[in-house]
Amino acid sequence: MTTSGADEIRAAGRLTGDALAGVVSVVRDTHEAIADRVFRAVGPVGWPVRAAHGVIAGGVYAIVRGAHAVLPRMIGAAAGRAWRAEQAPLSVHLAGRSGLAVVNGVWGDMLSGRHPDLATPMAVRSRGEDVPLTTGALRQAFPAATGRIVVFVHGLCETEEYWSLSARRHHGTARLTLGSRLRRDLGYTPVYLRYNSGLHVSDNGLRLSSLLTELVDHWPVAVDRLTLIGHSMGGLVIRSAGQQGADSGQRWVPAVRHVVCLGTPHLGAPLARGVHATARLLARFPESRPIGRVLSSRSAGVQDLGYGALVEQDWRDVDPAAPPRDVCTDVPFLPHAEHYFIGATLTRRPDGPLAGVLGDLLVPYASAAGRGERRYLPFAAGHGRHLGGMHHFDLLNHPAVHDQVAAWLAAEPRPAD
Repeated sequence: MTTSGADEIRAAGRLTGDALAGVVSVVRDTHEAIADRVFRAVGPVGWPVRAAHGVIAGGVYAIVRGAHAVLPRMIGAAAGRAWRAEQAPLSVHLAGRSGLAVVNGVWGDMLSGRHPDLATPMAVRSRGEDVPLTTGALRQAFPAATGRIVVFVHGLCETEEYWSLSARRHHGTARLTLGSRLRRDLGYTPVYLRYNSGLHVSDNGLRLSSLLTELVDHWPVAVDRLTLIGHSMGGLVIRSAGQQGADSGQRWVPAVRHVVCLGTPHLGAPLARGVHATARLLARFPESRPIGRVLSSRSAGVQDLGYGALVEQDWRDVDPAAPPRDVCTDVPFLPHAEHYFIGATLTRRPDGPLAGVLGDLLVPYASAAGRGERRYLPFAAGHGRHLGGMHHFDLLNHPAVHDQVAAWLAAEPRPAD
C-alpha cells in the first residue's frame, strides 16, 4: 500500500527535526569536550568561570536544539494538513524516490522503527508502483508473463530504476536494459524489486525468500525457471535468501537455475570497514567522540557490508564497537543452480597494485570474485568475468554485462517441452 503524501511530508518533518537536533548535539558535545580540556588545564582558578560557562552554554544549546527539533516538525505537520488527497506522494517524483533510497540505505533500520512512513517496504515494482502479489495483480502488471522469470535486486541506496542507468549513453535508447534484452532474446520476464537497503542483509534475505514464494505461487503461468540477478548488496541479499529459503524448504528454491552477482562484495567492502575503524578511532578522544557516534549510527545494512554478513549469526553477538574482523559464515551455493559473478576495476587489469586499492571504486575485484584468504566462494571455471576500465555502477547496464549474462543464460540447456 502506497504511503500518502501527507504522511510522507509529516514523517519527513520529524526526520529533519531529529537530524538537526542531532547536529546541534554534536556541536554541543564537542564544545563541552574542548571546554573541559581547557578548564582542566587552567585548574581550580577557573572553576567559577567553568560553572558559569556550563550554565550559559547548556541553556543556549537546549534552546537551539529544541528549536531545531520542533520547527521542522511544525512545518511538516502544517504541510501535511495542507496536502491535498489528489497530490502525488513525494516518492512518486524522481528526486523524492532517489532521496528516500539514500535515506533508507544510510538509516533504514532506524526509519523502520521511528519513521515507518519513510521506510521502503520490499515489493515488486511495475510502472512506478508496488504490485500486490496476487494472480490478478501480477497478470495485470505482466500481461506477457512467461514461465521464465528473472528477478533484479538492486544495491545499497538504489531503486529499481538504477537498472536503466546510462541506457541512452550505452545503447542509444532509454528502453534497452539487461531485463529488456533477456526478455527479447531468451524469453525471460523481468521483475524488479525495491526494498529498504538499510536493514540487515539477513532481514532482507528473509523478506526476499517470502516474496519469491508468493511470486512463484501466484505467477500467472507455471514457472519453468527462476533467475536471480543482484547488483552489489543485492547479490548478498539473494544469497541470504537462498540459504534461508533452502533451510526452511521454501517452494521457490528448486525453481532457481541461475544466480548472477554484479559487483557484489562477497568478502566485504574496505570502505565500510574504513568507516567502522574511523568511528572507533574518533571515539577514543572526547573532542571527536560526538562525530564518532554519528558514524556509528550508520545502518545495519552498511555495517553488514564490512565483511559481507549474510545470516543473523554473523552479526547477532558481535560487539559493534569492537575492532572489525571477519566472523562471517560460509554460506554454500544452491546446489541445483549455476552461480556467476562479474567484477570491475577502474584499471584495465584486475591484478595490479592500483586495482587492489581502487577496485571499482567501492568493491575490490577479489571480493566480487569471492577470493579471500579465509573464505573462497566456489564459482565454477568460466562462471566469472572481469571488466576493466569500469566503475561500480557501470555494472548495472553496460553492454559488456548484457553480452556476458545473456551468453551464460543462453548456454544453459532449455528443458524439454
